[in-house]
Amino acid sequence: MPIHQQTKTGADAIFVAQAQTGGGAEAGATAAPETTKEVDIAPANSGDAMPKIDNEIMQQAQELAAAGGPVVAILVTMSVFAIAIICLKAWQFYSLRIWQRDVARDALNMYRQGLNDAALDRAEQSRAPTAVIVALAIRGISSGNIPEMTVREEVSRAGTQLLETLRIFFRPLEVIAALAPLLGLFGTVLGMIEAFRQLEQAGNKIDPSILSGGIWEALLTTAVGLAVAIPTVAMISWFERIVDGLAHEMENLATQVFTIELSKVTTGHEKKVTSRNVSKKGKRADG
Repeated sequence: MPIHQQTKTGADAIFVAQAQTGGGAEAGATAAPETTKEVDIAPANSGDAMPKIDNEIMQQAQELAAAGGPVVAILVTMSVFAIAIICLKAWQFYSLRIWQRDVARDALNMYRQGLNDAALDRAEQSRAPTAVIVALAIRGISSGNIPEMTVREEVSRAGTQLLETLRIFFRPLEVIAALAPLLGLFGTVLGMIEAFRQLEQAGNKIDPSILSGGIWEALLTTAVGLAVAIPTVAMISWFERIVDGLAHEMENLATQVFTIELSKVTTGHEKKVTSRNVSKKGKRADG
């Protein structure tokens, strides 16, 4: 009996040991964290795509330049000069505040009210050509020792000088706008000549792709020439319209400094009518 119990106890001990071992293994398997391989997905860098796009654009530009030949290269150079001149003129117009007209008009109104010093100070606050001309006219008239004709001539000379400064580089833009289509047509003629020359050299083995390829390259120069000329013509027309409007406004304001507003002048007939009305009202009051 003691032997049986001892044996059973030993078996139980072995079973318990196995259970503990298995449980510990299961617990260890449960407690052990799962090892997962983390993959860092880096966001796509937009900066890397930009050089690719730039390279593609540059490659296409080089292909077009190679297909168009020296004529396209000349047109591209002319377009660069046109863009530079347009940017320069836009900055000049902005820096001179040529769209600012309120300062000159305010100064003119002050001058007509007899506030010469205030009008001159107001006009000198702006760099706009209209304000500069009005300030010059007011200064000359207010001096008192300069003849009016001399002041008029000086104001006219200063206005002409300002307008001439604003018209600088208009001529190069006009030349580019006129020559670009002609150069494009010239390149087209050269391309057609080359296409038919290659067609003649082919002899009996006529390949339509030779003629079509030559025509495509020839028409490319015309397209580039028009692409350069059309925006240039539009910008030069806009600039000239701005300068013409400014010239009219400068002349208008400068003339008003030397004249009076006739709409507020009472004529002799109006004075007689006014006096008659006053007398009639007096008689009626007496009656």
